[in-house]
Formats: sequence, structure tokens, C-alpha cells
Amino acid sequence: MKSIHQRIYDDIETKIMDGTWQPGQRIPFEHELELEYGCSRMTVNKALTALADRGMILRKRRAGSFVAPPQIDRTVMEIQDIAADARSAGHEYTFQILSSRVDRLTPAEAVKLGEESGKEMLRLSCLHVVDQKAHALEHRIIMLDTVPRARFETFETKPPGSWLLEQVPWSEARHVIKAIAADSTTAKALGMQKGEPCLVLSRQTWQSGRTVTFAELVHPGDRYQFAGVFRPLSATT
Repeated sequence: MKSIHQRIYDDIETKIMDGTWQPGQRIPFEHELELEYGCSRMTVNKALTALADRGMILRKRRAGSFVAPPQIDRTVMEIQDIAADARSAGHEYTFQILSSRVDRLTPAEAVKLGEESGKEMLRLSCLHVVDQKAHALEHRIIMLDTVPRARFETFETKPPGSWLLEQVPWSEARHVIKAIAADSTTAKALGMQKGEPCLVLSRQTWQSGRTVTFAELVHPGDRYQFAGVFRPLSATT
């Protein structure tokens, strides 16, 4: 016999997976589930907590629990192509270049990238939109001594990341992932509230020891996750 909290979990999971309850739809309140299953609030809470931990529902204080939107997984160790990832997962994808200008590395940027201060680079901001919702805010530097043709690229048909992957081979990459609270500018661009959590992927790539690009991609915390499958180089057991 299944425990009551497992029955609640399974019933909700089934309704989400078969489409009975759609993303963004509120599921029954805790007191409604208590009455339906004839159990305690603690039992209901245990089931909902497990569903939230799995990413199937979002729990909002006072408002209730809602079916979570499907998340796009990203393997951490790969070079990210947001456009290709979204389209391969069956999502509608568009992008918008918010700003683009030739600039020079500041002393602080030079230290962070291990480059010389004052070097010319292209500074870009780009908004990625998936299924008509803001998916990521991208801030990118492209080094013009390594990628000189970027100076004249308009990025009208392809976002900067996709264009670079096609144009410039890379030999080394470094990823850093961190969590931040959205500031007012980021929140406005991503359709969030100021202070809500975001996931930030910072990535620098090199070609034969020369920096190709440095990018920071800011994702709303409830619309994105990083995932990976790893295997040992050789089996020992």
C-alpha cells in the first residue's frame, strides 16, 4: 500500500505530466488536499515539498502552489548555444541586440581576463527570448585582435554566441556558475521582481592562449537549470 503522501505526489505528478494541469496553473490549496485525501497538513506538505524539490511545482507564500514551467537543461561542461538548445527542445526562440559598441578594456576587465588594459573589444548586450518569455540577459566582450571580423558584424540573423561558435574555433574554456539577486535593470529586462534569484553563467574562451570572448548570461532562477551526466575515464569496479 502506498503512503498517503506518496499517493498525493503521484496523483499531482500524473496530472502535470499528462497535461491535465498546465504550466502556471494553480493546484489545489493545502487545505483542499487535506479534505480530498483525509490526511493532515503535514502529510500534504511533505508531498508538495518533494514535488517542489523536483522542480515540478512552484510554491508561493500566501498564493499557493503552481505547475512549474518546463526548464531547459544545460550540460555545464559544454559551450552553450541558447538558440540551438531552445529550438532542439521544441521551443520558439528569438533574440534582440540591446547594445553594441567598439570599446576598450578597462583596467579591472583586463585583470579579470588576463589581458592588457586598453585593448579594443566589441561590447554587446543581448536579450534571449524563449516561448515569448525573457530567458537570458547576455553581456559579452569579443576581443577584436582575436576576432577582427566581429567589428563589422551586425548580428541580425544570429545571436553573438551562435555566430562565434560557427566562426571561431576555441581551444580552451572556463565556466563559473553563481547565484545572484536581480538588480533593477536585470529584473526589468527579464520580467522579474527586483531581488528575485538568478543563475549566472560566466564563460571565457581562448584560441591558442588568446581570449576570444567573455560572456555573462543571467537566467531567471525558476526558468533554467544546469545539469550534467559524468562518467569516469576508466571503470574501476
